Amino acid sequence: MPLPACRLVLFDFDGTLADSFPFFVEVLGELARRHGFTPVTPQQIPLMRRQDVRANMRLVGLPAWKLPHVAASFMQLMQSRRAAVPLFAGVQETLAFLREQGMTLALLTSNSAVNAVRTLGPASAAHFAYLEGGSPILGKRARIRRVLARSGIPASQALYVGDQISDLRAAHAAGVAFAAVAWGYGEIDSLRQAGADQVFADVGELRRLVSDLGCTSPADCTEFSCARPRG
Repeated sequence: MPLPACRLVLFDFDGTLADSFPFFVEVLGELARRHGFTPVTPQQIPLMRRQDVRANMRLVGLPAWKLPHVAASFMQLMQSRRAAVPLFAGVQETLAFLREQGMTLALLTSNSAVNAVRTLGPASAAHFAYLEGGSPILGKRARIRRVLARSGIPASQALYVGDQISDLRAAHAAGVAFAAVAWGYGEIDSLRQAGADQVFADVGELRRLVSDLGCTSPADCTEFSCARPRG
């Protein structure tokens, strides 16, 4: 029986499309001072990349109720430093390619829509049929389900592309397969161990969604599956 084709790709923004991790590390000290959590040492950064969000919150003594305030401060700092965060090389061309091949694209980010659109630029932002900005860092499942409902595309034909364990868990909770990227915040081996359904080693590999296995478009791609494996 043919496997369902990928029709909808939901993208994370920070660490997946935008190279914001260096900026995040740069402003961590300022965020710690503003919100009263323990500053992160350079030696702790590799550990933070291996852990999920909740473990990192415990590491620095950040209670859950403060997380939205820290996220808001990060967004404000990013907005005020307009040139601080570039896109990863190849993102613009890859998004254009996927859209030209008939993929439905969605952007689902805990960053602000303003920051995302400004970083992407008008042309790349226009490739997204759905844009969910300001998503709760630990509450993306509801946003994923909302995009599925709005698009009318079943979860078995959708794929979430991201770089954090919390996003993987949100996608799986919504019944959507998760593809981990090797260039983001999260360490790729940790994402594999957490249950990533697919892995992309570089931005250009995202084109596999329509070019692997002889597929030329989502409509005739019956072998590349967005469905999560069973068993």
